[in-house]
Amino acid sequence: MEAASVAHAADHDTHGGAGDHHHGPPAAHRSSRVEPQLLGMLLFIISEVMVFGAFFTAYFFIRVAQGDPWPAPGTHLPVDVAGVNTAILVSSSFTLHWAETALKKGNRFGLKAGMLTTFLLGCAFLFIQVNEYANIGFAPQDQAQATIFYSLTGLHGAHVFIGLVLLLIVTTRAFRGHYSPEEHRGVEIPGIYWHFVDIMWIVVYTTVYVI
Repeated sequence: MEAASVAHAADHDTHGGAGDHHHGPPAAHRSSRVEPQLLGMLLFIISEVMVFGAFFTAYFFIRVAQGDPWPAPGTHLPVDVAGVNTAILVSSSFTLHWAETALKKGNRFGLKAGMLTTFLLGCAFLFIQVNEYANIGFAPQDQAQATIFYSLTGLHGAHVFIGLVLLLIVTTRAFRGHYSPEEHRGVEIPGIYWHFVDIMWIVVYTTVYVI
């Protein structure tokens, strides 16, 4: 009886306990300490910065290399309206931060209110931008300056639209109770993209409208 017990113990030590036994292939090696979702978003943002950089290169070529006046003679940029729109978009970053902070503290009302406010502010920005196009008085094909203006602001507007789709998904899920203080990546990752959109607009507004 003792011999059987010793043999069983030896067999247990050889193969490991029930809790230590590993089934299936080993876990994949991760060379990066950054979470895959976060790393993917950061790489995507880097690629988008390069896209914007190409358009800014054309903008500075016209203004610096060729010395063409900006805006083109006979055209006018609505700096004041764009300034109000900038304040709206920057405010949306603060409301988004409010939503993210509320979620991490378990405040579901703050999460829902912050996300809904952020989405509505983004919609207001895009509406004002489209209304600006309708009343600005020149078309993309009129001058090289007009082409660059529509290209830069239109590219950013497209990013705002994508961001609004993401915000709508996050807001809908927030109202359905899909997030928690422990599970907040679904809000945080799209939030990084929205903050990028806000920062990029500040750059566009400063270079295109102000300088």
